[in-house]
Amino acid sequence: MDFEYSPKTKELRAKLLQFMDDYIYPAEKDFADELAANTAAGKRWTPLQTIEKLKTKAQAAGLWNLFLPVDTAEVSGYHGAGLTNSEYAPLAEIMGRVPWASEVFNCSAPDTGNMETIARYGDAAAKEHWLKPLLEGKIRSAFAMTEPAVASSDATNIETRIERQGDEYVINGRKWWISGASDPRCAVFITMGKTNPDAPKHSQQSMILVPADAPGLKILRPLNVFGYDDAPHGHVEMVFDNVRVPASNILLGEGRGFEIAQGRLGPGRIHHCMRLIGLAERALELMCKRTSSRMAFGKLVSQQTVTQERIAEARCKIDMARLLTLKTAWLMDVAGNKVAKTEIAMIKVVAPNMACQVIDWAIQAHGAGGLCDDFPLAYAYSTARTLRFADGPDEVHRNAIAKWELGKYAPALRDTPPPVTRGC
Repeated sequence: MDFEYSPKTKELRAKLLQFMDDYIYPAEKDFADELAANTAAGKRWTPLQTIEKLKTKAQAAGLWNLFLPVDTAEVSGYHGAGLTNSEYAPLAEIMGRVPWASEVFNCSAPDTGNMETIARYGDAAAKEHWLKPLLEGKIRSAFAMTEPAVASSDATNIETRIERQGDEYVINGRKWWISGASDPRCAVFITMGKTNPDAPKHSQQSMILVPADAPGLKILRPLNVFGYDDAPHGHVEMVFDNVRVPASNILLGEGRGFEIAQGRLGPGRIHHCMRLIGLAERALELMCKRTSSRMAFGKLVSQQTVTQERIAEARCKIDMARLLTLKTAWLMDVAGNKVAKTEIAMIKVVAPNMACQVIDWAIQAHGAGGLCDDFPLAYAYSTARTLRFADGPDEVHRNAIAKWELGKYAPALRDTPPPVTRGC
């Protein structure tokens, strides 16, 4: 593996770093103030103009749809930056330093995974109707998989029914933790459910496109994470009550849901993990600055041995997570998601746990101030902690990693499929 960034990545990385300095960091206070004003006015679920104005600048700077890879562009006819996974990964890290920044560049979840899914598996009509406006940033989307009534860490448990009736499919079920569903711009749900409960276990599920305004689709409530509801993006509990969509909305055909999920989740985990690394890097930076300016017991907090030990450990943990994630991205590029399945599972364990620990140390170094929104650390921690569940809980990935490792010595375990778990 060559750790040198490609010329294209170097050029985009320099532009992105400058954009963050010029526009994103200075807008953090505007973002918080606008969100507070919207809340006070009872307009919490309103798109933030702070972000919308920056989107125009990002497009003008050529920093738009950076996530869309070469092969996806080839099969869909739509073009982003044309980067490989390993070329995009360092850019995702930079955007991840501020949790809301990736939306400015049209590179935020769940839209990135949904756009790739429609590009790879949607027909021409789906690409024209949904993919084009998503790539243009005119609409947003959601991925409806997780359910409250079952342990959705095992996606074979999903109970939502997708039943064929003539030229339509009828969908019934309850979903929750559906990211982006409260955003008023959310126009389409990629929904996973069972089309044939009697088929082999991994052929029962299908994915289908459901318009957000379809009769029978109802949002019950927004959910919060450690007190944050992530408005106007949000996570919701919702129901599908005899929701009818054209049969042509099915992706690839009945029974192909797990196949689609595997294609969707690999790149998405690279994006999540690199954004977490960026978040941890920012936390370390804030910790170093804070401890270098505060006195306690006659010397700077940064001179305390415990502080120096944590800073050193944070540096090691961040770099280890970054190298493993870059290796995974490279392996996906040269050999494919199936070959990289162990590494994909490993980064999904390593990166969120690393970020939680580093951010926790940064909070501790800030004193009580680290607990409030005067600093970005409390929200950063809630984001990192959430991602120990999103795209699969740690336990599922650890079990898979262990089985594949044991499979080197116990052949029966070698063909354990990669985990398909909740997406966000």
